[in-house]
Amino acid sequence: MTLEDPQKTTTEQSAELQHTSAQSASSPATLASSEDDIEKSMPLLEHINELRSRLVRCFIATALGFVACYGVADILFAELMKPLTLALPENSHLIFTALPEAFFTYLRVAFVAGLFLASPVLFYQIWAFIAPGLYEEEKRYAIPLAFFSATFFIGGAAFCFFVVFPFAFKFFMGFATTEIIPMPSVGDYLGFSLKLLIAFGLIFEMPLFTFFLARMGIVTPALMRRGRRYAILCIFITAAILTPPDVVSQLLMAGPMFLLYEFSILIAVAFGRKKRKIEPEDADNNAKDSSQQQNTATE
Repeated sequence: MTLEDPQKTTTEQSAELQHTSAQSASSPATLASSEDDIEKSMPLLEHINELRSRLVRCFIATALGFVACYGVADILFAELMKPLTLALPENSHLIFTALPEAFFTYLRVAFVAGLFLASPVLFYQIWAFIAPGLYEEEKRYAIPLAFFSATFFIGGAAFCFFVVFPFAFKFFMGFATTEIIPMPSVGDYLGFSLKLLIAFGLIFEMPLFTFFLARMGIVTPALMRRGRRYAILCIFITAAILTPPDVVSQLLMAGPMFLLYEFSILIAVAFGRKKRKIEPEDADNNAKDSSQQQNTATE
């Protein structure tokens, strides 16, 4: 039987006590850091849940619009064909070359018409999702922006239907001869027309996006004026991509885009963030402070 050194035993006990106290001291910090991580992760989860709920609402609105428009899909397609049928020669008519082509044509017409019908709800969901990241004074623009977004979107499609389509179809049908008789396919015409309708609808949203970016301070009137030449180049490139390879259609899209760009500059001037003007008293005080600092540095 050996006797332990009392001094050694006392030292070991004190070391164990220090280790235990260190663990007890570190455990609250660990708990606090974990709580901070949970608090930081909660906003992200909330944003994801908010995005999911907004997408579900958009899907429901689109589905309801599709159901409402499918019952009158034949009437809508007849109206959509009018610009082409008025430009077709006497012996020409539309055809479909695949058995289910006519059926899917009505489905596509009902779906796109449902998108336009549900566009106020869709744009409201978009702006409502963005609104929490804005200032309090900017949140009140959510409902007006949703209304004007839907109005500009439908207005762009209406401009395409009533202005662009007649000129474009007359231009295309001008190449018809007695030997070359145009008989366009229903699917080809529908894809062409729907692409242009949606493209013009999105293009007419330019002033609203400019308003939003100008309020955030990302876009300024001076920046848009300096970049006008590059904007014109991008406008013609976009028009060449979205329209058929003819000058008439490209000009009919590029012209409104350029006018919308100029109108967007006015929007940025009217609603952009204003820099705070330095009053004369503030300028004098700043000058006095700077002179005092220079004197102190000299001393």
